[in-house]
Amino acid sequence: MRIDIITLFPEFFDGFKAHSIISRAIKSGKVEIHVHNLREHAKDSYGSVDDHPYGGGPGMVLKVDVVVPAIRDVQKLNPGAPVILMTPQGEKYSQKKAANLKSEDGLILICGHYEGFDERIREYVNQEISIGDYVLTGGELAAMVIIDSVVRLLPGVLGDDMSSHDESFSPSTSLPAQAGSGSARLLEYAQYTRPLEYEGKKVPDVLTGGNHKEIEKWRVAEAHERTEKRRPDLLSKK
Repeated sequence: MRIDIITLFPEFFDGFKAHSIISRAIKSGKVEIHVHNLREHAKDSYGSVDDHPYGGGPGMVLKVDVVVPAIRDVQKLNPGAPVILMTPQGEKYSQKKAANLKSEDGLILICGHYEGFDERIREYVNQEISIGDYVLTGGELAAMVIIDSVVRLLPGVLGDDMSSHDESFSPSTSLPAQAGSGSARLLEYAQYTRPLEYEGKKVPDVLTGGNHKEIEKWRVAEAHERTEKRRPDLLSKK
């Protein structure tokens, strides 16, 4: 299996790759792990990868015209591999999911940072994964969790392939940020930053109109709609 990681902090993975089961899996040829620096795709000499969100708000948002070219370059090296976004809004990770990913020939993992991703980036990925209902500084730790849980399931990695069959959560064994008002927990609304248009995909007009009351109204509605679609269980929690 080949695993590619797109990150702002490639050095985070140095120790991870050098020790324990992951190191042995690499040395035995069971897995290849390649780390790519997102800043190599920056459009300016400063290595900028993020910008202020349209419509205002705190933090910085990763740019679509930086992340998408990075994805495309890595896809050339790992063709056919699913592109997976590390995000607290994704599908909750489980042992069953790890077992499904184990069957892939390759994986491409994208680690986020700052306030989040330009919403249009989601149109270039195949899956979104969350490792739990909490927020991390970046996606690197989440990527490590996924890699570790998948690699240890590969045949021959643990020595005795039956070792992974009887563990917790094994099939063979017998929120997120809040938005808007009200007591229900909601997923965060979609975020966008420059450019205004990318490959025919435009930022919603309401975010560029300067009407902050309408922007807030749109964000609340977006948060409710997204939560109902992605995590309806959160709407019943008080």
